[in-house]
Amino acid sequence: MANPAPLGLFGFSISNLILSLHLMGIGVDANGPQDIMVSVSIFYGGLCQMLTGMWEFRTGNTFGATTFTSYGAYWLSYGYIFLPSSNIIDGYGGSNTTQFNHSLGLFMGAWAAFTFLMLIAAHRSCATLVAQFFMLFLTYVLSAAYRFNVTSSSTNMASGVCGFITALLGLYNAMAGMLTPLNSFFILPIGRLP
Repeated sequence: MANPAPLGLFGFSISNLILSLHLMGIGVDANGPQDIMVSVSIFYGGLCQMLTGMWEFRTGNTFGATTFTSYGAYWLSYGYIFLPSSNIIDGYGGSNTTQFNHSLGLFMGAWAAFTFLMLIAAHRSCATLVAQFFMLFLTYVLSAAYRFNVTSSSTNMASGVCGFITALLGLYNAMAGMLTPLNSFFILPIGRLP
């Protein structure tokens, strides 16, 4: 069976990259609509990672199965929150309400806690994966903090920067998983940990 991890890492990283660019206001207004994230979240970030997680179960990789399935569910639920027909935001009275932002802050905080646990579980893998989980943890912490203080554009920007770095690390890890001695003239160093 082929290694499913690069597909999951690409799905996660591209979704995270697009969201982070929105949060940083690169090419778009940072406070403008982010509706494009609904489709990316549901299909590439969500569906591809869910499939990757199931394939990781098949290979016997519990860590890969847990992380890809969980983050796939994260992206599916994130996309669904912002899907207009879900009426989730309308149930809060709009996306600018304190109740919605605090609820989304709790959502991001829970994912920060989960990511911290995955960071601990990754400590014997490789330096680039540990760095990716560490940056993702910071991204979630800052995203949660911003939702509890939406007037802090610097916190939102910091979340976007951390997410951008996370995406770059994820893309690197995905390429490292694809460029094997069987199909490439070179491999990418990942800093194997003891």
